[in-house]
Amino acid sequence: MLKNKVGVLLGFHAGVDIKASFQKAVDMDLECCQLIIWDAVNHTDENAELIKKASQETGIEITALWAGWTGPCAWNFYDGPATLGLVPQSYRMMRLKELMSASDFAYKLGVTDIITHCGYIPEDPHHPDFIGVVSALKYLCNYLGARGQYFLFETGQETPVTLLRTIEEVGTGNLGINLDTANLILYGKASTVDALDVFGKYVRNTHCKDGFYPTTGRELGHEVPLGQGKANFPGVIKKLAELGYKGPYVVEREISGEQQHKDIAMARDFIRSLLSEL
Repeated sequence: MLKNKVGVLLGFHAGVDIKASFQKAVDMDLECCQLIIWDAVNHTDENAELIKKASQETGIEITALWAGWTGPCAWNFYDGPATLGLVPQSYRMMRLKELMSASDFAYKLGVTDIITHCGYIPEDPHHPDFIGVVSALKYLCNYLGARGQYFLFETGQETPVTLLRTIEEVGTGNLGINLDTANLILYGKASTVDALDVFGKYVRNTHCKDGFYPTTGRELGHEVPLGQGKANFPGVIKKLAELGYKGPYVVEREISGEQQHKDIAMARDFIRSLLSEL
């Protein structure tokens, strides 16, 4: 019997028909979603009611809110460290406030888990940016904890040990991990299965994705359909089952158009086939 729901990422911004997005997930025989909202200007009461209604009418559960932030963002190894997440000091307080706004919005939706990329957290625990990120996350997690919410790190820019160290240093008890099964590969940080030996007990949600390691020192590796890269997704499913993971498997495919639709459907069937073998 399947124990884990299978879902997809759904984005919300101005002009999106969110009911149609949820219905499309139903039509694809999916059960849940992560909701992506990059701009805090969309954290309104009106939007919360629209999204709640769409979820209730379609039966698509929102398992987490993936919260974006303003300011520059460069998804590469040269400019990424200076622009992504909470690491850059010049954007840290602004983005912290935006994540708190996301918490408020998620609370209106009845969603407990808020996810984002924190950025290239330094390996050195004495680095000022490591200390600053830990301080910001303590403040954020105390804010979330008062209403029973969790903050989840999106894997990618940090090594598994750095991620574990950050969770331990923040120490508020309401931190977890959104395991992006490709990002650890794309950023050249770790084998996805091996990373679970380090932080597996903290995984609360997933992005089911695949890809290859970087082949230059400047750009990330190349994403491919699930099962066609280095993520070893069968091994990931097996390891997560051994860890007692009961959360969702949420498909992400970072392309657009008809091929994206086909790849999501293929990933859905692949995940369910692996779950049925457990």
